Amino acid sequence: MSVRRSAAALAAASAVLCVAGAPAATAAPTPSPSPSAALPTGLYGTQDPTYDGVWRQSLALLAQDVVKTVPADQAVDWLTGQQCANGGFASYRADVTKPCDAKTMLDTNATAVAVQALRALGGHQDAVNKGVGWLKSVQNEDGGWSYNPGMPSDANSTSIVISAFAAAKARPGELKSKSGKTPYDALVSFAIPCADTAGGGAFAYQPDKAGKLLANGDATAAGVLAGLGRGMILAGPKPDGEPRCATPAKATPEQSARNGAAYLAKALAKTGHLDSPPLPGATDPAPKADFGNTADAVLALSAAGHSDKAADAIRWLEQNSAAWAKEAGPAAYAQLILAAHAFGADPRAFGGADLVQQLNATGPAPVSTTAPAAPQAQADDSAAESGTGGDSAGIWWFIGAGVAAGAGIGILISGRRKSKQQ
Repeated sequence: MSVRRSAAALAAASAVLCVAGAPAATAAPTPSPSPSAALPTGLYGTQDPTYDGVWRQSLALLAQDVVKTVPADQAVDWLTGQQCANGGFASYRADVTKPCDAKTMLDTNATAVAVQALRALGGHQDAVNKGVGWLKSVQNEDGGWSYNPGMPSDANSTSIVISAFAAAKARPGELKSKSGKTPYDALVSFAIPCADTAGGGAFAYQPDKAGKLLANGDATAAGVLAGLGRGMILAGPKPDGEPRCATPAKATPEQSARNGAAYLAKALAKTGHLDSPPLPGATDPAPKADFGNTADAVLALSAAGHSDKAADAIRWLEQNSAAWAKEAGPAAYAQLILAAHAFGADPRAFGGADLVQQLNATGPAPVSTTAPAAPQAQADDSAAESGTGGDSAGIWWFIGAGVAAGAGIGILISGRRKSKQQ
């Protein structure tokens, strides 16, 4: 479910590419609001929320939930107040007293992650149902979703929307477009065959202009979670064999996900982290270490039963992510918490830092918080039926991806407004 670019870089890239692109983890810092622009009460973070307000709020609430922290009522109220009457969410609405209209830029990623957060918190079923209804209404003919309705489907948006249906127990495998395609049909279409020497096993964000699929770490992490029916709030299963790429007679979500896990394990084995290419117009052409995508890869590998292949990445994040998280804010802290929890590390003692305390400090003081012992790696038993008809492992609950905006946050979820990257 994931943030990959700052708001400033996002706007610049969109103008250059004339397309919606997802945020990247190595961009310049998100600009702070002008002195005259007061931040909303209850919002996490102090940076401009234009492109990621709903996203970072939802991730913060999800991370607090996994560490047994009860958020302030005003934090939850801020999120519910962002929802439009039709059930959709924009990335951020500065004036919620003004009804949403045709000019409101509704956002599938923001809607999907908000649905999941509200579902996890409980007591918001009406908002969850409305969000699911809106997402159903904007499904593309190929079975998938785009960041903004009306654009071609992408792997990240499709993955995080699948998770929203799963969290709401809406059986995503049974949801069909007008042409009879399911979300899984769209998902496997982004999987790169094992025979591809450059990116075999990975997922692409979208085909390039020539129709070629290029490996994308962000999309792969999101695709692994989606294909396995696993989510961000999980304690990963114990290690289960060596990840490998296999080509079945018929592509299935589960096998595509396992192929993606094999790709991520191989990529992390090189340096302990994933990289992202430079943004359009960048003066430095060298790839940069991508903290957000690395955290997402840890989550995905843990979900696939390969947390042992993520051990070096966890250590790298513990040693190197502090400055990134401080600059990026609440969504970054949330990603690290969710990755640490899935891996079996203690988010309250992460490289000498208490990530939970740091996240809580970015928003209104929580109602209560506890400090349990580090979670033990175990199977994730929380689930709703996937409705995949046997094509997937199907323990559906939550997928993030990245996918959101803000300075350098990774996931899920969700290739939010992302130009294709290799």
